Amino acid sequence: MLAEAGLAALWLAAALAALQLLMAALGLKGNGEVMAAVRPVAVVQGVLAIVAMGVLIAVFWRSDMSVALVAANSHSAKPWLYKVAGAWGNHEGSMLLWVTILGLAGGAVALLERRLPERTLIATLGAQAAIALGFYAFLLFASNPFARLEPAPADGMGLNPLLQDPGLAFHPPTLYAGYVGLSVAFSFAVGALVTRDVGREFARAMRPWVLGAWIFLTLGITAGSYWAYYELGWGGWWFWDPVENASLMPWLAATALLHSVTVLATRDGLRAWTVMLAVVAFSMSMLGTFLVRSGILTSVHAFAVDPRRGAFILALLVIYIGGALVLFAARVGTVRQGTMFDPVSREGGLVANNLLLSVILGIVLIGTLYPIVAAGFGVQLSVGPPFFNKAAGPIALLLVAIMAVGPLLRWRRDEAQAVIARATWPIAATAFAFAGLIVFAMPIGVLPLLGLSAATGLAVASVAPLWKRDLRRTPLFTWGMVIAHLGIAVSLAGMACDAAFTAERLIALRPGDATRIGPYRVTLDGISPVVADNWSALQAQLTVTRDGGSRRLYPQSRTFTDPPTTTSESAIATVLDGQLYTVLGVADGRGRWQLRLWWKPFVTLIWFGGVLVALGGALSLLGRVRPRRRSRPEPAWL
Repeated sequence: MLAEAGLAALWLAAALAALQLLMAALGLKGNGEVMAAVRPVAVVQGVLAIVAMGVLIAVFWRSDMSVALVAANSHSAKPWLYKVAGAWGNHEGSMLLWVTILGLAGGAVALLERRLPERTLIATLGAQAAIALGFYAFLLFASNPFARLEPAPADGMGLNPLLQDPGLAFHPPTLYAGYVGLSVAFSFAVGALVTRDVGREFARAMRPWVLGAWIFLTLGITAGSYWAYYELGWGGWWFWDPVENASLMPWLAATALLHSVTVLATRDGLRAWTVMLAVVAFSMSMLGTFLVRSGILTSVHAFAVDPRRGAFILALLVIYIGGALVLFAARVGTVRQGTMFDPVSREGGLVANNLLLSVILGIVLIGTLYPIVAAGFGVQLSVGPPFFNKAAGPIALLLVAIMAVGPLLRWRRDEAQAVIARATWPIAATAFAFAGLIVFAMPIGVLPLLGLSAATGLAVASVAPLWKRDLRRTPLFTWGMVIAHLGIAVSLAGMACDAAFTAERLIALRPGDATRIGPYRVTLDGISPVVADNWSALQAQLTVTRDGGSRRLYPQSRTFTDPPTTTSESAIATVLDGQLYTVLGVADGRGRWQLRLWWKPFVTLIWFGGVLVALGGALSLLGRVRPRRRSRPEPAWL
């Protein structure tokens, strides 16, 4: 009966979403009593969605094999963590998680939002209900997570071994929170268009939700990158896989939206652009959902499902995004022009920033979709890292330069000569780094050379908003901006170091043999079998020595029985200046074992920078939502 209770909660939540949409429409026509009831309905809908997700986790925890989803994606011998996380490690469960976060977000808006005019808030909740209703319909009619299986098997088929990692417990929920958080921004934009209320109050109300979504997207992408890095065993942190791109595209759009909504909230500018970016950001999250669940992609990240489900999601995308674009076209004439500003100004820098982000988004979008469209015409081709690196890399470097200059600009109007004077130290740091790399680190590639130089200049420029200030009285959102920009510089430096200085070696060794990679001497001590609850493995014992110190690493080749799969489990030695990454291969039949080794200087800066970016966003969010303390006057150019 537990599964039936979860299904009933899902049906009730869907009914309440329909009721919420109807009540919002009636309330906007002047029915005050109906309007007042929209908030509690949204809250109850969110609670019912949480109940449904809790029930799904419970049936996975209990290994209830009479539920088809559990039988197909779990096994009684799985550790408890993978039983729980396995609830969303599949198509139906991940979509229920999506809907649960959507319902939770709608309930949170209903409970917490007090800055918007009541009519605009009700229109926002109506838009959120419309989105939820479509996804409830998708779950109930095309992807029922509580469907029964008769007769129930004795045990399940097991979870995909690549997903049997603690990353499954963290990566999807954070990424989905970011995706669904953008639905709130979309609903705010639709609500403001419906009531013709696009202004500073609308932006101030929407900004915390955009910030929250952006923080979760940043954490989700960072965690997913590191998960794939150590789990897949190929030594890379980003491969421009279509499903990786599906998470990057919403982040790019959300970053542009975050800057745009900040200009609208603080300086009453970029009104129409803010609304359009809210639509584009949610469009990218919907597109990502379609790509992952349509069955048109072959990827280790994708759920290969019935294409008819993809058609359902595509229909939802057309309805929501098409409807929003039609509404935008109809109402954009009513969106008053915001405050004007000169090209050389903080607003001008943010506009340039958004234009470059949009160009990179367009490159990633075209590179991701072009092979899919070509395949529809019978042409098989692939677009891989060389295209993305060469097309997006130079634009990204230009974006970094704009990012460095932006905080040095005054609002509304500035003088070019004054800006150059303020940028003296960042420019000098960039030139010094460039010259030092030319002298001491060549030959390295052009992009890594420029990337390291730009990262140095950006790091110096990032702290510019703290110059001539009392640091104890500096607002939290200023600290957030500084740390987030510094995080970008740190990540960029890690990416450039990985591209410029990584050493790789593929070698076959007998037990007792040794080889060198980077600063390490690696000795293969032996190979031994290892048995765990749900897998067995051949494990290499490596002794790695450096500067007189030594440690042991244990890369494995694992074999899972449910389902039958062999995976490579890397072993990584992390030190301050990089990582030694080791993978065990197969025996060559002559007593030797293949080993693949990488020395990756400063590669950990990539993920450390990502954490800094998210931390900066969190500080900005905290600084925006808590009461502001009095502070001393800021420098005039801030």
